[in-house]
Amino acid sequence: MSVAGDPLKVVFWGTPDFAVPSLDAIFNSRHEVVGVVTATDKAKGRGQKVSFSPVKEYAAEKNIPVLQPAKLKSNPGLIESLNDLNYHINVVVAFRILPPELFTLPPLGSINLHGSLLPDLRGAAPIQWALIKGYTQTGLTTFKIEEKVDTGNILLQSHLTIFPFDDFGTLHDKMSFTGAHLLVETLDLISGGNYKLLSQGNGRVENAPKITRDICTINWSRPASEVHNLVRGLSPFPGAFFLRDGKVIKIYKSEPLPETKLSPGEILQNKKELIIGCASGSLKVLEIQKEGHRRMPIDDFLRGSSL
Repeated sequence: MSVAGDPLKVVFWGTPDFAVPSLDAIFNSRHEVVGVVTATDKAKGRGQKVSFSPVKEYAAEKNIPVLQPAKLKSNPGLIESLNDLNYHINVVVAFRILPPELFTLPPLGSINLHGSLLPDLRGAAPIQWALIKGYTQTGLTTFKIEEKVDTGNILLQSHLTIFPFDDFGTLHDKMSFTGAHLLVETLDLISGGNYKLLSQGNGRVENAPKITRDICTINWSRPASEVHNLVRGLSPFPGAFFLRDGKVIKIYKSEPLPETKLSPGEILQNKKELIIGCASGSLKVLEIQKEGHRRMPIDDFLRGSSL
C-alpha cells in the first residue's frame, strides 16, 4: 500500500487509439505504469498479417510489460501475473468489463475513464450518442469501478463544449486528450488520500448503447436536424448510410436545411448540390461515399457520378 502522496504503481487496461493519450500521460507523470493489459493480437487483411492494438504498440515502444488474456473471468494465471506486479491500482480506458476478481484485486481498486458526464450516457458509445442526441455540452468522468457497469462513485469530471462543426472524429480526439489529463489528476488525488466520492444517484439518464447497423441506417422520415446529428455522430466511422438501388450510400458531412419541398427520401440533384428530403426540412449532402467508390466532397462526386 502506498503512503499518502507517494507515486502510484498502475496497471493500465485499454486497447484502441482513444486509450493511448491516457497511457502516455500516466507514463510521463510521477506515477509508474508497471504493466498493460490489452486485447489479443489479430490477423487482418488478405495476407492475415498480425497486428497489435494501439495500446500494445505504445507499451512495446516504452518497454512496458504487456498481458493479453483471452478471457478475464476465472483466469488464475492472469491473477498471478498481476499479483507479481505488486501494484496499487487498475486504470481502465476503453476496455472490456472487468469481473469483480480483477477490479477488486489491487489495494486501491480500479478506476475508469468514461466519455460522458455520468450518470448521463452510460454505455459503450457515449461520444457518438452525445452527437446523435444533439448535445452542445458533454464531458468526461473518472469513477471507481463497481459490479454494475458505469455506476461507480465519481472522482472527477471535466466539461467540454460540442461545437456545430464537431463530428465523432474531432470530438473523440479532443476527449481522448482531455481525459488523459483528467486521469493523471485523478491519480494524484487518490495518491494524496484526501478526496471525496460522489454518488451518481438513481435519476433517469440517457443511455449510450453499442452502435449497430440499424442505428447507422438513415430514416428520412425523421427531421433534418436529427439526420444531420446522426451523420455527425457516425463520421468518420462507421458512417451513416441509406440504400439506393441496393447500394450503400454513406454520408459523412451534411447541412440541415429548414425548408424543403421534397418528400422524405426524395432526392434533388444537379451540378452543384445534392439535397434529400426529410420529415421536416431537408439534408444538404457535403461529403459522400457510394458503394465501391472512395469517400469524396460533394463537388467531386457530382462531377463524375449520380445517385
